Amino acid sequence: MIIQKKPTLLILAAGLASRYGSLKQIDRIGPSGERIIDYSVFDAIKAGFGKIVYVIRENFKIEFHEVIINELPSEIYTDTVCQELNAVPTKIRFSKERIKPWGTGHALLVASSVINEPFTVINADDFYGAESFKLAYDFLTSNKQSAEHALIGFKLNNTLSDYGSVSRGVCEADKNNFMTSIIERPEIKKEKEKILFKNEFGHWNPLTGSEIVSMNMFAFKDGIFKMYKESFSKFLKNYGNDLKAEFYLPSVVDELIKNNIGKVKILETPDSWFGLTYKEDKKIVTERINELVEKGIYPQKLWD
Repeated sequence: MIIQKKPTLLILAAGLASRYGSLKQIDRIGPSGERIIDYSVFDAIKAGFGKIVYVIRENFKIEFHEVIINELPSEIYTDTVCQELNAVPTKIRFSKERIKPWGTGHALLVASSVINEPFTVINADDFYGAESFKLAYDFLTSNKQSAEHALIGFKLNNTLSDYGSVSRGVCEADKNNFMTSIIERPEIKKEKEKILFKNEFGHWNPLTGSEIVSMNMFAFKDGIFKMYKESFSKFLKNYGNDLKAEFYLPSVVDELIKNNIGKVKILETPDSWFGLTYKEDKKIVTERINELVEKGIYPQKLWD
């Protein structure tokens, strides 16, 4: 008998938090000192996920264990992997002047050593909501097609910050809601009544706000790692000497679709997103969490 493994939740927590100004992954925003990352773990475990894997940096590994992992209930199975420059599954050389790792796609790739089952990937500093995790879990446990994956999509208008630009993967889909493209827009901002993005030529162009965007919440079958490894090798060949080049997680998804290697179903969540991009966002995030607690959606203390 083949025993179906429970899906894993992969949390990308290795960001340097340059815009936020501190290690935002451990900033307390809940009424009992919870962090935004704790609510994701709570929702994932409640939905049925069996393991939590964190991608972190070596320089805050000890602190991360002390203030994040050690405060979780002992029955929650966790693992960590470190995203460093030398965590490169290829012999291709790159510039020795490079300082930071290669971005979200590289972060996903380094987790391949500890994940052997379907999984959902998220950012550590984003709030996704309980329904989003249910959508991901149901997809991973019901869809048996190894080449079919899913994106939990959010409306762009509900994912912007009032305090600066954000990076979003803007999606397009066919009539069956399978993704036809995903384009990473590193700079999207609100300007008065308009929403604008900067294109590759530095020009600002309008968006409607109703576009479905990626918040890096994908439900993947574990075979996706092979494609990320191959794509990352190509990336290093082309951009290994570019000190600022980023290997974005959605870029491989776009490659998968355009080369007809697999499909990605867009599952639009009814939940509202919010997150910590800038320091000023903390007040809003705290207020939103308190509202959800007052409505009884979350307990006053998550791990009671």
